[in-house]
Amino acid sequence: MSKILVVGASGTVGSELSRVLAAQGHQLRKATSRAPTAADQVQLDVVARRGLNEALSGADAAFLLALPGHANQDELLAPLIDAARAHGLRKVVLMSMMGANADDNAPLRRAERYLEASGLPYNILRPNWFMQNFNTFWLPSIVTQGTILLPVGTAKGSFIDTRDIAAAAAVLLTSDTLANRDFDLTGPEALNHDQVAAILSRESGRRITFQDIPPEAMLDGLLGAGLPKPNAELMVMLLGFFKAGYAERTTDAMAQITGRAPGSFERYARDHRQAWQA
Repeated sequence: MSKILVVGASGTVGSELSRVLAAQGHQLRKATSRAPTAADQVQLDVVARRGLNEALSGADAAFLLALPGHANQDELLAPLIDAARAHGLRKVVLMSMMGANADDNAPLRRAERYLEASGLPYNILRPNWFMQNFNTFWLPSIVTQGTILLPVGTAKGSFIDTRDIAAAAAVLLTSDTLANRDFDLTGPEALNHDQVAAILSRESGRRITFQDIPPEAMLDGLLGAGLPKPNAELMVMLLGFFKAGYAERTTDAMAQITGRAPGSFERYARDHRQAWQA
């Protein structure tokens, strides 16, 4: 079995990916920016470029991801990719985001292109907006007000379950069949936030609605929650792309990779119903 480095192992995707890979019998090396507290953890500070060689030494494959809240993704990811090449990894899977390839000069696309040109066997996953945002980032207003507050109007998004992202990443990390390809991952259908609210209401047993808010109100709310201003501005910009309709497209990438369709929003809501009942 392989030894696989998982960057972001404590995150929504990384924790599920780690669970899947461990169940398959692979040896894990979970990257953490803090001092390790378990035998399968390794300290890695991507921003400060500390621990790169230690994290990758002896690894067969690595799961990398765009670091949330940072604009300079190319500057952060290039040293990781260089270290992966120096250690002769047989596969690198990078989780980017849907739409990253719309502009070749955007930092995240430059990071993708750097991986593509590295000579490493690779895959790039570009997932759409996560279903799990509704039981994490967007949860406070749902719990306290019964309302989803976002500046997205009536636009639709083909939300994807992070469990499906992890399942796809696990296949690509452990197989060479689809090497050197990129995939846009989406859920099975596009929903607007009124439809999302209706599903959450039905599955949780409480009334949940959606309210469109101005981008300025979203920015103020993020800043008030303690998010650094650059991160908050980036989030509002991305939500603006959502409102413009860029998140509506659906693909069959999940079936191409795993042989099955992505899970529905109803399944996600059913599995996480307790989050909105609190």
